[in-house]
Amino acid sequence: MYFVKIFLYFLYFHIVNLVIINSIKMRLWSLHPKYLDRAWLLACWREWLLAKKVLEWNTIWYKNHPQLNRFKNFSNPILAINAFLTQIYIESKNRWYVFWSNKIEYVELIWIIEVTDWQLNYEKEHLFKKLSLRDINKANLIKDLERVTSNPIFRIINWNIESWEIT
Repeated sequence: MYFVKIFLYFLYFHIVNLVIINSIKMRLWSLHPKYLDRAWLLACWREWLLAKKVLEWNTIWYKNHPQLNRFKNFSNPILAINAFLTQIYIESKNRWYVFWSNKIEYVELIWIIEVTDWQLNYEKEHLFKKLSLRDINKANLIKDLERVTSNPIFRIINWNIESWEIT
């Protein structure tokens, strides 16, 4: 009877966590990390490390996250995500933040995955709305930019917004 209670508790805990975790929308930014404020940069690092674990099959969370498809479709997904995380790590060093480099393989690659210009504009507007509530100075820096740059691993192409953004 004791083991049944433990099993039921574990099952309940696992189901509750799945519901909570999957109800939170994860944002995997295509924008260059220089546009992110401190909170977003830290969240981006954390979420991309989780995405790396997903691609390495080391977690059950977010296995079917649509934004990961662009990495899954790359010939070497782990290399691509390490290249992305390297750019976030470089930005953290530029700001004198301490991110643990042992969490990633340091890889500098550019233009290995495509991102659309409309996607970047969508993310710029989304980031501006969020920053307007939290860091108006950072928001004003990106508000008037005609074009934003992407994380260097992305090659910008002229196309529509990504399908995962359309609701």
